[in-house]
Amino acid sequence: MLGRMSDAGVSGDLAWVFARQRFGMHPGLGRVEALLSRLGEPQRAFRTVLVGGTNGKGSTAASLAAMLRAGGVRAGLFTSPHLTRFTERFVVDGAELPEAEVTAALAQMRPLAEEVGASFFEVITALGALLFRRAGVQVAVMEVGLGGRLDATNALDPVLSVLTNVGLDHTEVLGDTHEAIAREKAGILRAGRPAVTGVALDLLPILRAEGADLWALGQEAELRVQGLGWDGSEVTVASPSGTVTVHTPLLGAHGAANAGLAALAALRLGLSPAAVQAGARAVQWPGRFEVIPWRGTRMLLDGAHNPEGAQAVAAALRALGVEGLPVVFGGAGDKDLAGVAAALRPLASAVVLTRAVLSPRAADPADLADLFPGVPLTVTENPQAALDALAALRAPQALVCGSLYLLGEVRPLLLGESAEDRERWQ
Repeated sequence: MLGRMSDAGVSGDLAWVFARQRFGMHPGLGRVEALLSRLGEPQRAFRTVLVGGTNGKGSTAASLAAMLRAGGVRAGLFTSPHLTRFTERFVVDGAELPEAEVTAALAQMRPLAEEVGASFFEVITALGALLFRRAGVQVAVMEVGLGGRLDATNALDPVLSVLTNVGLDHTEVLGDTHEAIAREKAGILRAGRPAVTGVALDLLPILRAEGADLWALGQEAELRVQGLGWDGSEVTVASPSGTVTVHTPLLGAHGAANAGLAALAALRLGLSPAAVQAGARAVQWPGRFEVIPWRGTRMLLDGAHNPEGAQAVAAALRALGVEGLPVVFGGAGDKDLAGVAAALRPLASAVVLTRAVLSPRAADPADLADLFPGVPLTVTENPQAALDALAALRAPQALVCGSLYLLGEVRPLLLGESAEDRERWQ
């Protein structure tokens, strides 16, 4: 049985792993494989599903984990980044693992991680595998971090791989064309093993070159969506494994597509239609087109931080009959914020610019003013000031968008919850 750690020890180990964010990302599998080896190969204790893609991989992974849980499978869910709490990254059967359990495991593996020089994401990937083994997880749904081929999660050996889509993000690492990024993301596929995807049909030859047993939406499988407004969508998936119709609370056409892809993955894993339906209904995925009532305003929160994601949000708003609303906006300076703003600008009745104060990557709000020509602007220095400015507008609904780190600071303010006070890079 693990002993109780002191608060100083807990704080010290969390501070250590957060500090490793500053060393950046170092693609490659050698360090994480060495760390997993020193931990006794914990990833071999459960089956793994890898979920990659540019957008929607988190909601797809969360939907699939909920379907597995509904089917009686003890499921682990590993996602990144977290919004408010570090423990959000490690979920078993729908519940975050206790912080004491997470930090105790982190303390035990820290010397080994230092020995191999593991990066922040390599540490937490191995930590997830260790925690899932200890929790008796049967299937772990692992969200890929960056790309695929050289991402730390790819050190695990998947029984099924899922690729949501391919967009232009992280181009400085993955390449500046859809084709180049598709090649990197296709690295999570395994020759001869099952895989499902929702990528654009013109990119499928790149994925098929990996030799996986691939089912693609639009070819081997078909997706039909009936929007239900603020109640989500009814999604029908027809596949070689059968046809299932589910109701998902995920909003927008992109939310429906993610739920449909998760349902296709669940069918490939042998889950019953009843389990797929129950899991789809039960999924919750905070910060992704999430609705939170606040002081008479319907607050819509979405972490879209690239043009494709913002375009999906704008399309979803229009489908819901929203033609103009205030937008609280802030994002990382290394993202295509001009492209994100271009997608949102036609819907913005006013814009409140701000920043995630815990993210050193956050762009200066004053530098974003030129992205919204002709739109009434307010520039603020932190999320609380942004919400104060928004409250003065007395709008029936508003959107917070541009960065998951921004949402991680706004969301606790809306809900009256406490939040971490640690620098956020990854």
